[in-house]
Amino acid sequence: MKNSYIVDSTCNEMRIDRWIRNYLGKIPQSLIEKSLRAGKIKLNKKKIKSSHKVKTDDKIDLFNFEFKESIAQKKIKFEPSKEIIRSNENQIIDNNEDFIVLNKSSGISVQGGTKSKKNLVDIFAKSEIFQNTKPYSVHRLDKDTSGVFIIAKKRESAQLLTSLFRLRKVHKTYLAICHGVIEKNSGEWSDNLIRYDGNKKIVEKAKTYFKVLDKNSEATLVELKPITGRKHQLRKQLFSIGQPIFGDTKYRLRNSDKGLNKNLMLHSYQIRFMIKDIKHTYTALIPDYFKKLLKAKRLTFLDLK
Repeated sequence: MKNSYIVDSTCNEMRIDRWIRNYLGKIPQSLIEKSLRAGKIKLNKKKIKSSHKVKTDDKIDLFNFEFKESIAQKKIKFEPSKEIIRSNENQIIDNNEDFIVLNKSSGISVQGGTKSKKNLVDIFAKSEIFQNTKPYSVHRLDKDTSGVFIIAKKRESAQLLTSLFRLRKVHKTYLAICHGVIEKNSGEWSDNLIRYDGNKKIVEKAKTYFKVLDKNSEATLVELKPITGRKHQLRKQLFSIGQPIFGDTKYRLRNSDKGLNKNLMLHSYQIRFMIKDIKHTYTALIPDYFKKLLKAKRLTFLDLK
């Protein structure tokens, strides 16, 4: 059995193995490599390696290539209502020909997965803003973290922005309300954070600059500028010094919160970067629940208007 596909412009310069996973499912890399070697996957009638990059209008032929995702592997497709699309469009801070910037709400994932349904990529894929293209996610922001988030409109823009993030040329500022008192008013945290990929233990270096904006015996409002971009970096670092973020259900002290907050008090406040000598600065105003806790904890912050 033979199936053929034509590469569209949104996939220009994409690796063949990534194209396969994007369009055919979460296929193991080992199966892709084996199929390429066996000639079951050909590009323009030629055998290629997994690192080969496809181009617009290339023809991909699959010969007797079958793979069925298990229920656990399948991404959940989310079909947003008009109201959900409109409410997220209302969060847009900037909309230009290359990307949109929005003030992401807490509780919504960037992309769909086995554990999350409602997500920004599926929402904006149905928006008229992306009528002649599709949304590209170029960086991460935890589901429960609010604030500045960028979605590219074109593959070329996505590649550029992804490179800027990878090269640490995008400068991010977060705000967090955490338990207790951070004694030093400013400084740097350098840690070795541990995560697991299956049973494999992975140690990653993490670096963050911090500045205390206000504090008292109950809580601290802190400005955070991560240099590295590790998973849950800020949440892990604050937990490790004994001052976890309010509303964090994963990295928290025993008996902390006690139902006080339903939202994670971590907000991506500002992003700065430069493209073609033009400076871009985007600020996302803090949400009402964040302001409410600041008031309850007698902390002061002058939000930008």
